[in-house]
Amino acid sequence: MTDLKFNFGTDVIVLRSCYHADGADLLAIAGEGSVEVIQCNNTAIRPLAYFLVGLRVSSIAWSPKTVSPSASDRWILELAISTHDFGLHILSKSNNSLESVRRFGGGLTGHHARVNDITFVGGQEDIARHVATVSDDRNLIVWDLRPSATNNLETRKDLQPPEYQPTALVIPFAHPLCSVSSHASTSKELLVSDTRGSVFLIDWRKDPSDSDEEAFSHQSILELVHPRSLSDALANTSKSLFGYASWRTDDPSVVGAVFGSEFAVWDIGKLKGGKPFVVGPAFSEGGHKFRWCPSFSEYFAISTSAMTSNGGVISVYNIHHLQAQTATIQIAPQPHRVIDFDWIGNRGTPRLAAAVGRDVFIFPISLD
Repeated sequence: MTDLKFNFGTDVIVLRSCYHADGADLLAIAGEGSVEVIQCNNTAIRPLAYFLVGLRVSSIAWSPKTVSPSASDRWILELAISTHDFGLHILSKSNNSLESVRRFGGGLTGHHARVNDITFVGGQEDIARHVATVSDDRNLIVWDLRPSATNNLETRKDLQPPEYQPTALVIPFAHPLCSVSSHASTSKELLVSDTRGSVFLIDWRKDPSDSDEEAFSHQSILELVHPRSLSDALANTSKSLFGYASWRTDDPSVVGAVFGSEFAVWDIGKLKGGKPFVVGPAFSEGGHKFRWCPSFSEYFAISTSAMTSNGGVISVYNIHHLQAQTATIQIAPQPHRVIDFDWIGNRGTPRLAAAVGRDVFIFPISLD
């Protein structure tokens, strides 16, 4: 297994790996006006698709329908993205079709501020039907990409897919939202973080009109609190109010997040007032992304989008050995910084993909 490098051509803004089993060697990279999908094996990179969007991309999500060419000759790529104009798009390509870009989510039914994150809803029910987005406008929106499925299909066979406009379920929050994630084990729950140091577990399928008492909290099941970040936010002393939360891939009861200069991990099955069971230092400059490793789930990594004294770096942790010295990996020296990162989804030796400037570096992590 070798270190790989991919030049995107323009500055990378966001990247996202595919964690779905049939597409685990795929990586999507986005910039000012395009998205490129590459296949990453142990020794080489193969470009697969280039989507010309014409807008700055702010977030990417992989559809569970995705199948890599390494898994089948009948491969398919499907992604959802958000753009700087608050719009949403479905990107697709297959072994027998060219790149396609379909826009949705604009107008009065969509977001009215920057969309910070996007995910396909998990579980095995209605695969790839629902997409969730969060925004600075304080709304979580769950989009039904196939609303016709709830109607009598026998009377609608004459309608073609473009005539089915996605419908939106809007769930408001008190503060701007930073991240949203789903888990393969559930089709009804979403994990949402806000700018005040809180992480919410949401049952988005629950009808908020069932009870007047739930009208304010809507579909919230529970709230996880990062005490220091919350107090800093209330006192307006936090260096960074951006928070990012992530579900452990093999255990939906374990949640990790980074808020400002600290990370926190909660065990939902053993909560004490919503407080984390462990809190630790991340970056003094402020953390950016928190991601659990899909192949060795006890490991997680945190990045900072700020330039540190060591340049662009990522820190890797083992949840069972947090007292041990953190493995800090320098991706590039000053004045560079890590724009975004993710784990490659393959099983076996874990690999990280990190974006610095116009380049994406893909490299294995030693677990010794």
